[in-house]
Amino acid sequence: MPSTPPSSAPSPVTGAIPGASSGAAPGASSGGPTAAAPPVLAEIVRSGFVEGRHRGSLVVLAPDGAVEWALGDVTAPMFPRSSNKPFQAVACLRAGAELDGERLALAAASHSGEPFHRELAEKVLTEHGFTEDDLRCPADLPLDPAEAETYLAAGLGRARLTMNCSGKHAAMLAACRAAGWPTDSYLDPGHPLQRLAAEVVAEAAGEPVAATGVDGCGAPLLAISLTGLARGFRSLVLAEPGTAGRRVADAMRAHPEHVAGTRRHDTWLMREVPGALSKLGAEAVQAVALPDGRALAFKLDDGGVRALGPVLGRALERLGVDDPVVARIAEHPLHGGGVPVGAVRAVF
Repeated sequence: MPSTPPSSAPSPVTGAIPGASSGAAPGASSGGPTAAAPPVLAEIVRSGFVEGRHRGSLVVLAPDGAVEWALGDVTAPMFPRSSNKPFQAVACLRAGAELDGERLALAAASHSGEPFHRELAEKVLTEHGFTEDDLRCPADLPLDPAEAETYLAAGLGRARLTMNCSGKHAAMLAACRAAGWPTDSYLDPGHPLQRLAAEVVAEAAGEPVAATGVDGCGAPLLAISLTGLARGFRSLVLAEPGTAGRRVADAMRAHPEHVAGTRRHDTWLMREVPGALSKLGAEAVQAVALPDGRALAFKLDDGGVRALGPVLGRALERLGVDDPVVARIAEHPLHGGGVPVGAVRAVF
């Protein structure tokens, strides 16, 4: 959810992203009439009629890290949104934060706002001498729609702990406390923790950060390419045991419900496919890596999250993942009058 940065915050976006000035999606060409539109990755089919399409770009890496195949422009910078969270968690560990297990998984999470998410985020704050008031993320409702209904029915309102990024923010505060850094300015791009996070992202992606913006939670947002994002996830699963990157990957895979929630495809994939590391991001970004070094990343230009599952399911098939969970992730039926009348389907 967007939030208004404080008056002392820097300009919301620094650096250049092709197409940004014209309103095009990050990574899209800003050229004239000869610029090619991104390929269609998914269609919305209702009663046998194609009523809409989702365009985007997708890259798949082979076990050795080489680009095996790609659709669209996978080298231009884009904002990975919450798919960057595992790298931010790595920065927190490198700063000295004492986080393991579920707490470390929550640091890399876009959690659903279920009770166990909220309770653990509060515990992390308390254990490091903070309260909810120290969080700089905006107050919000649970990210998961079903959980939001239950939450509202209980008479609860928007809260910072409920916001899907509260685990990341609690980890950032813990890192600042461990390193002796200021805590009231931990979201400033010039803060030592945020400079460290930028270094981690560039190192993992194998390319420089192309632009810095402000994410929905208020934290600095770092632009890299889809290929860089896939390389970054690959680096986490292949990192040496005990390193910060491997600790984050291992925590996420051991506690997937803390990374997402009980009704989320990141959780299903990491729970059911041995060694898979998966993390979505806002505006329809997704990254996945497998323990042998295969990896993928994609972004839908219109941010259409309803097509995330179908595109991810097809991409996993192309990646060679043969597991019943793939069909479950890919399924997105459309209803009319309470009965199925169509579906969102991948078309590549």
